[in-house]
Amino acid sequence: MASDEEFADFVAAALPRLLRFGHMLTGNPAAAEDLVQTALARSWRAWRLRSIDDPQAYARKVMVNSYATWYRRARERETLAAPAAEAVAAEDDVRQVDDRDAMWRALLTLPARQRAVMVLRYYEELSEMEIAAVMGISPGTVKSQAARALRRLAEVLTATDAMHAANGASHE
Repeated sequence: MASDEEFADFVAAALPRLLRFGHMLTGNPAAAEDLVQTALARSWRAWRLRSIDDPQAYARKVMVNSYATWYRRARERETLAAPAAEAVAAEDDVRQVDDRDAMWRALLTLPARQRAVMVLRYYEELSEMEIAAVMGISPGTVKSQAARALRRLAEVLTATDAMHAANGASHE
């Protein structure tokens, strides 16, 4: 059985990455903190009861499952808004921020499961097998969810580009 001190060391080392992962899942820093707190509390209980081979993977799995539950409950109650981009002086930096903001907003439109797959794949850089293990689904489901998410992201980003082009033309 692992010690309390070992768990504290794990938390200290893993907390920044878990918070970033939570923020990518929720789109909200405060909700990310709540999600990480929930995951660490559940991980702590599991830690004390049995040996956990990979505590970071276990905590991520708890976060994905908790997020999916929260998402279903909150979807009808509130709409998440992407954080405002900071103003930057250089035109290239502005475009990069605009692109990142558009991607962030598009990511927020995905259903919870698709969003989790995309964050685990492209932000956490996990393989399909690792994602399947974290989410408790088959690798085939990971592939299909990723394909659907990529199609949806392409649709949203294409529509966003068209809207910006139309707005730009009307202001000239």
